[in-house]
Amino acid sequence: MSPHPRQPVFAPNGAVATSQPLAAAAGLAVLRRGGSAVDAALATAITLTVVQPGSNDIGGDLFAIVWDGHRLHGLNGSGRSPAGLTREVVLAATGGRGAEPTAAHGGDQAVGPAMPARGWLPVTVPGAPAGWRDLHERFGRLPFADLFADAVGYAEHGFPVSPRVAASWDRSVRVHAELVGEEYAEWGRVFTVDGGRAPRAGERWRNPDAAGTLRRIAATGAVDFYTGQLAGTLVEHAARTGGVLGGDDLAGHRSTWVDPVRAGYRGHEVWELPPNGQGVAALLALNILDGVELAALDPAERLHWQIEAVKLGFADAHAYVADPERVTVPTAELLTPEYAAARRALVTDTAGTPAPGDPARGGTVYLCAADADGMMVSLIQSNYLGFGSYVVPTGLGFGLQNRGAGFSLDPAHPNVVAPGKRPFHTIIPGFLTRGGEPVGPFGVMGGHMQPQGHVQVVSATVDDALDPQAALDRPRWYWHAGRALLVEPGLAAGGDGVERLRARGHEITVEADPSAFGYGQAIWRLPGGGYVAGSEPRADGCAVGH
Repeated sequence: MSPHPRQPVFAPNGAVATSQPLAAAAGLAVLRRGGSAVDAALATAITLTVVQPGSNDIGGDLFAIVWDGHRLHGLNGSGRSPAGLTREVVLAATGGRGAEPTAAHGGDQAVGPAMPARGWLPVTVPGAPAGWRDLHERFGRLPFADLFADAVGYAEHGFPVSPRVAASWDRSVRVHAELVGEEYAEWGRVFTVDGGRAPRAGERWRNPDAAGTLRRIAATGAVDFYTGQLAGTLVEHAARTGGVLGGDDLAGHRSTWVDPVRAGYRGHEVWELPPNGQGVAALLALNILDGVELAALDPAERLHWQIEAVKLGFADAHAYVADPERVTVPTAELLTPEYAAARRALVTDTAGTPAPGDPARGGTVYLCAADADGMMVSLIQSNYLGFGSYVVPTGLGFGLQNRGAGFSLDPAHPNVVAPGKRPFHTIIPGFLTRGGEPVGPFGVMGGHMQPQGHVQVVSATVDDALDPQAALDRPRWYWHAGRALLVEPGLAAGGDGVERLRARGHEITVEADPSAFGYGQAIWRLPGGGYVAGSEPRADGCAVGH
């Protein structure tokens, strides 16, 4: 990545890693005051809604994996679609055609009409505020309201915007300029300056409306967000500007505690959350690769196997992942060794475009935190696609996610849009253990990049014994659909590997924009005690410890 790569952070008592330094500092301050790793993660996450608002916000979702010192717990904090959202409503609102498929809709499943990506139609109930509360109720030590102090302070008094955030914000302003409708007006008031531009790097930016919203969430344990004044304002805004989100939709929201699912990989266990997230795509790929001696292969062949395994993982994830409360998702069947062997046999010497198998026959922010007592947290939260829906309720200072863009409009697909349903979700926290003992939390945010980033970071860690920072520094590749492959310049510079991949049929583009390859963080437990942490070199953030 750089001629002067970052060095890993070693810490005896605890660590926090995320994509914005002020948020990492907020989490570290909580650790130093005696907070748990969950307290630190929540302070970091809440602060990220203010200091990195395009990637996440109060109106987004979250997922988390927590190692409590003895076992793993998973929290699915994703929201459901409104009761008034049906396939017929979407088709009627879009002239019967849906939206044009784009990269937003995920890999090669983007065929036929798609859910709109902006406005009210893709808005689902925000799950982040309830997720913060539920994590704190089970694992927090400090008072809930204390975790909001830095976020409220930055929203009220302002902070200098960091460079990567400023660059992505500028792109989002250009997107907003093309959106027409009353529902988009408040976004321009809240998230632009001087009549319509993004804040520049180093420029101080304030969001006092968000400060007020955060205070009410802190004071009421998020109750006000779902049944109180905040909920009423949100519902009124929906009724006035064409939304279908109602009071009962908000009042009925619940987080779900789940058991993480795993794949074995060379004596380690890689853990993800079960559907409705796409974590199974990473596990499917790792199950395939676990039967291949990658260390014995030349670099090009090794990359070929990783890419093809990821394609197979995505083919199944896009075919089967949906809300398990509404349909049967064959998660256990997808993760059997027999199914992995059958899928592995499909990999040839040339780039493929695989179809899903039949298992029955056999933009986001990521953060991690760890404390002195051995608790570790892997947490990810997101709007989706940079500022989400671009719908901002009047006077509340936050944007609503557009996770409903992940639904299908195919009536035969298990992920078809329907009332009260959770969509296919891209955001996935990861966790690594070895023989049942914790190694640590990790994640790579970035839509379709996330399972691919998980595979690449796990391989760098397990196959090549790299520390977290070195694993994150390593040049990456990104596959989206077909045989097209993006690679970073550092990967292209490594001998003749790229040309050898081209000879296998991969259609390679060297991409200099680092945002195409996701932003990751990782913290590993040291054998003698303490932690080693790394933070994404492609983002503004850092790892910090004490």
